[in-house]
Amino acid sequence: MMKILVVGGGGREHAICHRFRQSQSVREVYCANGNAGISGIATIVSINPNQTAELVTFARQKSVDLTFIGGENPLAGGVVDSFRAAGLAIVGPTRLAARLESSKGFAKDFMNRHRIPTARYRVADSAIEAAEILDSGYFGGEELPVVVKADGLAAGKGVVVAENRQEALAAIQELAAVAGREAAGRIVLEERLVGREVSLILFAAGEKYALMPPTRDYKRLLDNDRGPNTGGMGTFTDDDLLSDDEIFKIRTQIIEPTLSGCVEENFPFSGVLFLGLMITADGPKVLEYNVRFGDPETQSILVRLETDLAEIAAQLASGTLEASEVRWRKHSSATVILAAEGYPRNPRLGDPIIGLEEAAKVPDVKLFHSGTAFGPGGEFVTAGGRVIGVTATDATRRKAIERAYSAARLIDWPGRQMRSDIGRAV
Repeated sequence: MMKILVVGGGGREHAICHRFRQSQSVREVYCANGNAGISGIATIVSINPNQTAELVTFARQKSVDLTFIGGENPLAGGVVDSFRAAGLAIVGPTRLAARLESSKGFAKDFMNRHRIPTARYRVADSAIEAAEILDSGYFGGEELPVVVKADGLAAGKGVVVAENRQEALAAIQELAAVAGREAAGRIVLEERLVGREVSLILFAAGEKYALMPPTRDYKRLLDNDRGPNTGGMGTFTDDDLLSDDEIFKIRTQIIEPTLSGCVEENFPFSGVLFLGLMITADGPKVLEYNVRFGDPETQSILVRLETDLAEIAAQLASGTLEASEVRWRKHSSATVILAAEGYPRNPRLGDPIIGLEEAAKVPDVKLFHSGTAFGPGGEFVTAGGRVIGVTATDATRRKAIERAYSAARLIDWPGRQMRSDIGRAV
């Protein structure tokens, strides 16, 4: 009977705690630092996810058997290295392997070295150099789109798809204010890829891996992919998102070269690897790596997991993986995100949330809290930009999406934001 520590406090971590709580081999789940919703299924630990030394001390004191890291910042800071040095079992990549996400420039250079298909790119060390690259004509003329990215971690806010050179120049100047000065210290410029966007996540240990169901993520705030980029306003999973031929190309041209490249460069990957992909006319290409579960992809994915997550996590922590034993339900799933007024730039906090009990009664629906706290009367109130993820499963994508929306419409607070087209545009 295992004691599990989950590190993080969003909807992703709520979904992870939920799966661990369902395991017959788990007797206690801790979450640092959690949220109000997570408190119903796990013991909340008042330690910031970036306080590595305090997490190590807690894990030792409580004889934690396994720690699972949810977010990117602790991984980039080397939490896995610290836990391993202390002789503690943990799931996640080392600091060196985490560079695949913590530096977009490093990731692009890594893909280039290992001939992994991706967009053409240039890396600039300053806004002035980025503007010079645009002026050089490397990405074409004035009216051609360019993707502008902060090199470092920016909580999903460091990417701007500029429709022309003028928008790209404006994005370069504004990037530090939006993504943070440290994240935007270097700037990655990319050609804009055209095609169908799909996320594919996998469990990995060295060169062994097991695929999760493919997902579609909706990053823009508003319907029809309008408005600013967010951390994600909804997802769905459907095995039909990728054909057998596309899966084969992704395995042979992207996943296997990535994992073997990590081994070659002396940072073998262990944990959860996220591939943001564009399916172009020339085949699949990598938009980005993440070195952990996505949010809100996790909510849609883990409700379909049949295998005990604790068993998979124990294998990953020991650097082994029995890929053939990882099984998934054949149903589809969908998650609709409910966000606070003002999200993503300045979300309003403290609004009482109504309708949660009614929504939770909808069959085959799970509510995963992303940004909630308890109000003065013990009621749930908004405490973040993305507040609730409403996740549903059903036999088909259409039915899963309908079920998620039927529950989501029961939940409300002043200024609540919700896209109405999750699953409509593939």
